[in-house]
Amino acid sequence: MSSFDETFDFVIAGSGGGSMCAALVLRAAGKSVVILEKTDLIGGTTARSGGVMWIPNNPFMKKAGVPDSLEQATAYLDHVVGDHNDTPGATRARRQAYLVEGPRMLDFLIGRGLKFSRVSNWPDYYDEAPGGSVPGRTVVADLFDANELGEAKKLLRPNFLTLPVSLEDALKLPHVKKSWAAKRALVKMGLRIVGAKLRGRNYVTAGAALQGRMMQAALKAGVELRVNAPVKELIAEDGAVTGVVIEQEGKPRRVGARLGVLVNAGGFALNQQMRDTYMPGSSIGHTSVAEGDTGEMIQEMMRHGAAIAQMDSAIGSQLSLPPGADQWPIKPGAQGVTAAPHAILVDQSGVRYLNEGGSYTEYCNRMIERNREVPAIPSWAIFDNRVMGGYMIAGTMPGSKKPDAWTEQGYLHTADTIEALAASIKVDPATLAATVERFNDFVAKNDDEDFHRGKRAYDRWLGDPFRKPNETLGDISTGPFHAIPIVPGDVGTLGGVVTDDKARVLREDGTPIRGLYATGVSAASVMGRTSPGSGVNIGPAFVWGYVAANHAVQAA
Repeated sequence: MSSFDETFDFVIAGSGGGSMCAALVLRAAGKSVVILEKTDLIGGTTARSGGVMWIPNNPFMKKAGVPDSLEQATAYLDHVVGDHNDTPGATRARRQAYLVEGPRMLDFLIGRGLKFSRVSNWPDYYDEAPGGSVPGRTVVADLFDANELGEAKKLLRPNFLTLPVSLEDALKLPHVKKSWAAKRALVKMGLRIVGAKLRGRNYVTAGAALQGRMMQAALKAGVELRVNAPVKELIAEDGAVTGVVIEQEGKPRRVGARLGVLVNAGGFALNQQMRDTYMPGSSIGHTSVAEGDTGEMIQEMMRHGAAIAQMDSAIGSQLSLPPGADQWPIKPGAQGVTAAPHAILVDQSGVRYLNEGGSYTEYCNRMIERNREVPAIPSWAIFDNRVMGGYMIAGTMPGSKKPDAWTEQGYLHTADTIEALAASIKVDPATLAATVERFNDFVAKNDDEDFHRGKRAYDRWLGDPFRKPNETLGDISTGPFHAIPIVPGDVGTLGGVVTDDKARVLREDGTPIRGLYATGVSAASVMGRTSPGSGVNIGPAFVWGYVAANHAVQAA
């Protein structure tokens, strides 16, 4: 038996979604647990994200009278994810375990005082598929006063959204010129800002609210949280993982784990060498993950015999990067631009080739596939002046003056005619004019015959709720006309080590490595290479953390 500098019942590498959920299960069973975070902040990419969990058949759906069931959700995942030999992270057994354990995980957290709710309208990405939900299956944390963390507040990773507004209200704000609901959300936010200042509160939202609440619960439960404590090695004895080697204050320290080690240390989105190996042509400059997402824990698990899968896939996020955006921690998304009425996406030949709505992962995958046939990275968002005046573009508010650098540095192209715009972006004018004319004909018939944009509730949800008869279809006819480049980005990888329905890490022969568990994007996704709905990274991270901890307790 190795000698350790200290020993816990359970050791968790990484502090992203699911780490503190697992820790709470261990503490509820009276076990000691430490979370080891290699950066100087707690929360991982989860904290800086939207903080959405996709949990079918959740209690908030029941409370709101939204129909769902295990059978309905199973039919949906069977259709959207399916059974494939090259996606062992998404086996039928794992999908079923996810659907069964997800509501149990939420019940467990709610029972410990965690406060959640659902976004009332956020459709599944393939809502037309068998079992799809139009109201949606999203769960989010309520706003959280970070001051309740006391001194630990400084350790909570900031969120991309710094306003004290719920995610549901935040989704309304871009429509503030058109919607009384958005105006009320804006007023409510203003009152909350004033009230928070008067009462000494510091409200955080989205992923920071989720991880802030989880962090608070973990600290109250006696979980030890350490920052600047990267795991350098897994320690294995007789085929079982029994601890880790960490670096603390520049020195190695051996930490034992009586019941096991859970790896929840992110994927490899910021490791260009791994990207070149598994996702050639992709770039670390096109991701919005936290800085700790560098892949070394996947490599370390591989060193101990772990199988890997789905390494060529990521959770897509189409981006449009104005000058200076390479320095932004959260890259500006572009789905809201091309899914808006009066906008389309074309490749570098001027041809439209996808549904500009729909799943962002499918959107980015189609860009990458198209680029193998016709140059399509970047592609061009083509839109008329109503988009410029009515919708957000690259993080700027509707109708706002765009920075001069956008035009000066060739990011934003503007012209009085489609043909002149085509010349500006070096696309054949006749081809682009024909593409726009064909799309305009579809709009007139309210039927996108090529790609069926607007048939799904999710397509229409992405568009303008105040435009009828179709929220996402509008002709491109009002000049001046504009173009901006679009590239396929991501918010995390979908590949990692292969795990079973107990979250145990598996070898190539399918046998589990005793004492080693994985969750989050350290593991191959239970969603395969797809995104069935919003929150299919964070939801599984929490669920598999919950499952792993329960298995470790029961196995003991």
